[in-house]
Amino acid sequence: MGYKHLQFDKDSVFLVTGGAGFIGSNLCEAILDMGYQVRCLDDLSTGKQENVEMFLDRPGYTFIKGDIKDLEICRRACDGVDYVLNQAAWGSVPRSIEMPIFYEQNNIGGTLNMMEAARESGVKKFVYASSSSVYGDHPALPKKEGIEGEVLSPYALTKRTNEEYGKLYKKLYGLDTYGMRYFNVFGRRQNPDGMYAAVIPKFLKQLLHDEVPTINGDGRQSRDFTYIDNVIEANLKACLASSEAAGEAYNIGSGGREFLIDIYYYLCKALGKDIEPKFGPARKGDVRDSNADITKARTNLGYDPDYDFEAGIKLAIDWYKENLK
Repeated sequence: MGYKHLQFDKDSVFLVTGGAGFIGSNLCEAILDMGYQVRCLDDLSTGKQENVEMFLDRPGYTFIKGDIKDLEICRRACDGVDYVLNQAAWGSVPRSIEMPIFYEQNNIGGTLNMMEAARESGVKKFVYASSSSVYGDHPALPKKEGIEGEVLSPYALTKRTNEEYGKLYKKLYGLDTYGMRYFNVFGRRQNPDGMYAAVIPKFLKQLLHDEVPTINGDGRQSRDFTYIDNVIEANLKACLASSEAAGEAYNIGSGGREFLIDIYYYLCKALGKDIEPKFGPARKGDVRDSNADITKARTNLGYDPDYDFEAGIKLAIDWYKENLK
């Protein structure tokens, strides 16, 4: 269960791109706590300086400020690395609709740079962030790898393209790539600020400050909300997976399904708040419902998530209550 028992060669070096971000900084912390070396690459465009500074005094941690759109930086970052956990990307479906060219350059071009640098450096495993958004408009639930619809946003298209490159780099060059199709990850250090913030930290901050949150749509859209520790487990188990499992993408969720309006009232109850939300228009490009079939990840990666939504949200609430005073 979990990831803390996993063992790598004692001198293993991990590169975490986007390591100053939400998922990346949690990966850095977990790997350092396990006693391995971590190299963090981030340009701090969306990541936070504080997520770098908190590790600077830790043995085995190295920070490289750089952009994955720069191939030479990617090559330098990959030199001498065993495992790449490529989290660097720009998120947000609505923002991608406003900035399609930037998303292509950053999420596709940058990821391709990282795959090429990893191939040149002889990296053992290349694990990269994909997204449940690749399922697009296909209505079937639960979502199952190989049954995808038409993508609904430039962001989703960048992730689907990354997966195609992942297949090619395995097939043509023998680079073991593993795509992590994240389903609505939440937990400690997720940014609650800005118009593109994820819904759980945004609701928590607004409720803690007695503000009235806005729910986009009718609140009956559903998500497979996935606690951060499950995502850490998936990434690290992919690093130990067989080569036969490479060149594929995997659903990384908890296997559950929660409705947004139910989560909102759960958070109100947990925080002792009696605040009715406002409702706004549904967001263009959003998938209506998501729920992960995690059978493939269980079978091929040994993924066995410890945290269902209820266990994860309690930990997240405690963290935000402590850190959003």
